[in-house]
Amino acid sequence: MDVSQRYREAWEGFWSATSDSPGEAIWDAAPSLSAVPHSELLLPYADASLPVVDLGCGNGTQTRYLATRFARAIGVDLSHAAIAHARRADPEGVAEFAQLDLVDDDAVRALHERTGDTNVYMRAVIHQSEPEARPAVAAAVATLLGKRGRAFVAELTPASKAVLQQASEVPGGPPEKLRRVFEHGLKPAGATEEEVPELLRAAGLTVLDSGDTALPQTEYLPDGTRIDLPARWFVLAAAL
Repeated sequence: MDVSQRYREAWEGFWSATSDSPGEAIWDAAPSLSAVPHSELLLPYADASLPVVDLGCGNGTQTRYLATRFARAIGVDLSHAAIAHARRADPEGVAEFAQLDLVDDDAVRALHERTGDTNVYMRAVIHQSEPEARPAVAAAVATLLGKRGRAFVAELTPASKAVLQQASEVPGGPPEKLRRVFEHGLKPAGATEEEVPELLRAAGLTVLDSGDTALPQTEYLPDGTRIDLPARWFVLAAAL
């Protein structure tokens, strides 16, 4: 299986038009708001001597932090332009980065063969994936975990749509960073409330812990309020 050409081009176009400035992508929050608290939820269940793979790593902001908590950190993304950003932002080679299509089962299995069982960090990937590709994304998590790995997955809930709509209806239209998302044809918060846990279970994953959260963005409303998107998080392992 492969993602559609439209979806691939949308992400390539977005990252090609994005500068290297931290936070220019609306979801490029500082690790202190993302990977730091997420790691605290994952690490009680995970073997930190295993590598961690950051799925949908973008420019690698979170991956570089994860490299300080796990023996090895590998960021993968569909977009070649995103991986180029990530490598430029990491001149010391703290983490590793590679292009990967998560719905390409052969490519995902090849990565697992190279790394062995890994931990997985995935923040807000399924919700914006094409509906027909979402089962394969969940399956990629299971493949990479193997028997020993653990995953942290956070996905936007449908409540995020209301927040995004509110942000879009302010005078003057959507803030610049949000407008860029829409202009490139990206579609956030597309998954239903129960779709994500159902996909994870169908992929052979079991939920060790879960809860509600919000994913802070790097954009603000005219009154100065930061855009925080409602989400749900899961710590996962292979089902016995």
